[in-house]
Amino acid sequence: MADHTRATMLTALLDGRALAAGELAQLAGVSPATASAHLARLLDGGFVARARQGRHQYYRLAGHEVADAIEALSHLGSPVPVRTLRQSREAAALAEARTCYDHLAGRAGVALLDALLGAGLLASEPENARVDGGTADLAGGAAAAYVVTEAGTSVLRGFGLDLPALRRSRRRFASPCLDWTQRRPHLNGSLGAAITARLLDLGWIERGPHRRAVQVSAAGRHGLADTFGWAMSE
Repeated sequence: MADHTRATMLTALLDGRALAAGELAQLAGVSPATASAHLARLLDGGFVARARQGRHQYYRLAGHEVADAIEALSHLGSPVPVRTLRQSREAAALAEARTCYDHLAGRAGVALLDALLGAGLLASEPENARVDGGTADLAGGAAAAYVVTEAGTSVLRGFGLDLPALRRSRRRFASPCLDWTQRRPHLNGSLGAAITARLLDLGWIERGPHRRAVQVSAAGRHGLADTFGWAMSE
């Protein structure tokens, strides 16, 4: 991951969609042969998964664990300098609303988690509660995980989510993910992924013009406000 070319490829795959080897080569600014060598290393290391479709090979991140690692490492590096108007627009779009692999991030994602907590649909799991076989003890008193309240169960079921199935997932159910642009948490875990997938299905969020960026539609603003009490200024 420390190699610039491989890091660029992994970052490009953070929106959860599969990309062809040729697309990844173009995004990384390398030849197809060089891209193939880097992708082979990522494949061997378990960072990406490959699927064949006809003569083409498509790559995606091997799972949410890889995405979580990339997102966590983004807090350690220096911000990428913005040198062009295009880069400035892309950075602004990602900060506003984006997918963090399969869950909503950016200002919109932080606002969604704030709304779920503020409306009493989610609650912070008690400090030192057992989480995935360990104990929750995050610096600064931040929640290690969230639980769905009785009111939240009713609302999320009405929204179309199968909560028992999400809880049976091997993935953590609902946990905070520190947003690297907002420096505040958005919702991760199987619940965060399911909410985001449902928002896309309903057309409440739509893919934006920049990779990973999404936009909250007019219907989404009304739906999110009515369903979750979500509110974010224009």
